[in-house]
Amino acid sequence: MTSQDARNTRHSTDNNVSQDSDDNRDTQDSRATQGPRDRELPYDIVLFGAASFVGALTAEYLAAHAPEGVRWAVAGRDTAKLERLRERLAADRPACAGLPLLRADAGDPASLRELAASARVVATTVGPYLTYGQELVAACAEAGTDYLDLSGEPEFVDRMYVRHDARARETGARLLHAAGFDSVPHDLGVRYTVHQLPEDVPLRVDGFVRVHARFSGGTFSSALQQLARGRHMLAAARERRHLEPRPADRTAYAPPGAPRYAGEVGAWALPLPTIDPQVVERSARELPRYGPDFRYRHYAAVRSLPAAVGGVAAAGALLAAAQLPPARRLLSGLVKPGEGPDAARRAESWFSLRYVGEGGGRRVYTEVTGGDPGYGETAKIFAEAALCLALDDLPETAGQVTSAVAMGEALTARLTAAGIGFRVAAVR
Repeated sequence: MTSQDARNTRHSTDNNVSQDSDDNRDTQDSRATQGPRDRELPYDIVLFGAASFVGALTAEYLAAHAPEGVRWAVAGRDTAKLERLRERLAADRPACAGLPLLRADAGDPASLRELAASARVVATTVGPYLTYGQELVAACAEAGTDYLDLSGEPEFVDRMYVRHDARARETGARLLHAAGFDSVPHDLGVRYTVHQLPEDVPLRVDGFVRVHARFSGGTFSSALQQLARGRHMLAAARERRHLEPRPADRTAYAPPGAPRYAGEVGAWALPLPTIDPQVVERSARELPRYGPDFRYRHYAAVRSLPAAVGGVAAAGALLAAAQLPPARRLLSGLVKPGEGPDAARRAESWFSLRYVGEGGGRRVYTEVTGGDPGYGETAKIFAEAALCLALDDLPETAGQVTSAVAMGEALTARLTAAGIGFRVAAVR
């Protein structure tokens, strides 16, 4: 297969490769006439930060599942680590012996611009993103290159919207944050639930999250940073609100719910202040299928009252400790970025996202399920999202987008084929 053939392939849900057609692509004034999807480029996908723990898992997934002819490369600042990664991949899949290694550094904007100019999609695991991610977003927005990260940092996401959404719309770049367990299964799970409900009526959806897993040092470090930057986070959100347009004929909002016993799922429901409800709210504003008046609430589901009380107390203690630099440094040293559990521990981990949706006299119960959310499923979701952006026939979108808006049914089908469950549990 030639490089031109590979550039034009798209991956269908049954893993067959077929020719992509541009006949059904709309032209938009906001898109550049020559973006990465229209030019011949060296790579379809570049994985930046591939030597990190979740980066290596993502590379392993791509090595196993990327269709033949897809041109992908790994990138990072330490070529020796990349070489060791390539050797591990090639031990199981000899074709990976020729996997390209690209040197790029988050502190070297010129190297990031070169990286962005070489690929249709750049997927980065290099966080915390507020510290290490801003220059790569800028480079991709300028080059018209699709960008993916694993950021669950609201301040970073809001600042990137303010600084780069407009330019990305001009160049055709799709900037997609939170493209792992945060927040793809939540975003697509709510979308899936909405599609089981009547159209053109007010809709109400509540999400309940249950997780049995250990999360990475990088995720913990990012969470501590967010807790310590509450005022900065609020300022970034205000700045975004002043710039971001909202639909004139529809409303969509995601207020924090009050703690309660949720009989519909048989658990105590605690408001879960992650980035996920913000992502869902943005999808609902962009997609008319969510109806004229949409509300979403996001909860952690806890089976016992003592566990619920203990969880609230632990969260309060962590918030207080994050405000004190010595305590924050001590906590950061408990689990270092790049560390993670072994394969046996990951195999025991799982997640269950349950949704209760109502509208037009109909109530539906849906569920999204999968394995280890912090590592295995995040790597799977991240890799499939990169493949989806690079290969699939998708709606014409640009700027900062969500998974539901940019990929919707195509990514849902990919994740279903990859073993993540989407199902309707009951209809009343």
